[in-house]
Amino acid sequence: MLSSVFEDIKAISESEDPEWIAAKLQQMKDPDVQSIVVGHSNLEGFDKGILEFLNLIQDQPWMYATHKFGYIAPYNSGSIQPQPIKHPSAIQPDNSLKNNRINIRLDRLHIEKYPGGGTHNVLITFAVRNQLANTQESVSFSQTYRVQERQSAGIAGYPVFIGLNVGSQGLAFECSTVNVKNEQDKTILAALESSPFQSGLKLLTTTQPAIAPFTEITLGVVKLLAQRHENVAVQKFYLGLDFEDSAMGCRLAEGNYIAVQVADETVIDWNKWIYKPEVGAIVHKADNSQLPYNYVIFRISRYEE
Repeated sequence: MLSSVFEDIKAISESEDPEWIAAKLQQMKDPDVQSIVVGHSNLEGFDKGILEFLNLIQDQPWMYATHKFGYIAPYNSGSIQPQPIKHPSAIQPDNSLKNNRINIRLDRLHIEKYPGGGTHNVLITFAVRNQLANTQESVSFSQTYRVQERQSAGIAGYPVFIGLNVGSQGLAFECSTVNVKNEQDKTILAALESSPFQSGLKLLTTTQPAIAPFTEITLGVVKLLAQRHENVAVQKFYLGLDFEDSAMGCRLAEGNYIAVQVADETVIDWNKWIYKPEVGAIVHKADNSQLPYNYVIFRISRYEE
């Protein structure tokens, strides 16, 4: 992908306008902002309230504009040994996936904190390019989950793209999340929970005429919801996975990829974290604490007929 399909979607972390952020949070009835508004409703307390608001938002997990990526290699079935986590630039590419087909599944959607408080209706959308013999087709898939703060959605292995064709250059993978608080928009989310969306997007080795309009409609809905009253885009990342040996590049291989929303990539040192299969969680080596950030984990595996 030469450009992001989500470039028209403005995540709240991308805004440099505190007034816009404050208005958006008030629309969403964010409990932290509501308490500041009530506590400083008089004119004398206005400046103090503004300072409190700026201090509040600067260190919120949803205000981080960067993503830290990690990779967990596949392990033998039944193994309970802790799995190390590496940056995708530090692994070896699996060249057997070149010009082959893969599956992409969602294994974890964790919400440490999103704007609005309480239970969040999260619309998550994935976008890739399906590499065919003489052309390529843009494909996207959306799903919605209800997630409480500091918890993960009740999913593991949710199918997203089945039989995706990988080209010789690798794979460009994008993801966007939108926090939907508008009650009227929740009827749209309900449609995404219907049976046609439960098995992921199955792709072929030939062009599928229905894919283009399906993708256009999906992206149109996402962009519409992201701009609506009380809704806001929270996470947005682009991950290019290739087969090259460059120091800064990220490699394509079977396994789990992690995208963590952070203030700076140096915040997380993967040498201090492990994945524990027996509890199904990423924990800190020192105290078994879990990642205190918003993150998405997706899995890449080889497609089998």
